[in-house]
Amino acid sequence: MANHKSSLKRIRQEQKRRLHNRYYAKAMRSAVRKLRATTDKAEAEAQFPTVQKMLDKLAKTNIIHKNKASNLKSKLMHHIAKLA
Repeated sequence: MANHKSSLKRIRQEQKRRLHNRYYAKAMRSAVRKLRATTDKAEAEAQFPTVQKMLDKLAKTNIIHKNKASNLKSKLMHHIAKLA
């Protein structure tokens, strides 16, 4: 267990931040999964801007890496292009 007041505070802050980051990362994964499961091209194109915005925001706040966001966007665009 931590002995210093500052380290106790740091533990509290890290736990709160971890829960915050987990929530948004899980929401992002669910949105990507939902978009990948879509078989209708028009619906997928309608969903894509919101997912793209979410990925950009998470990359900006360092919840996910910027290259991961870029790779996901690229793969999702490729998925949408393949839909009939």
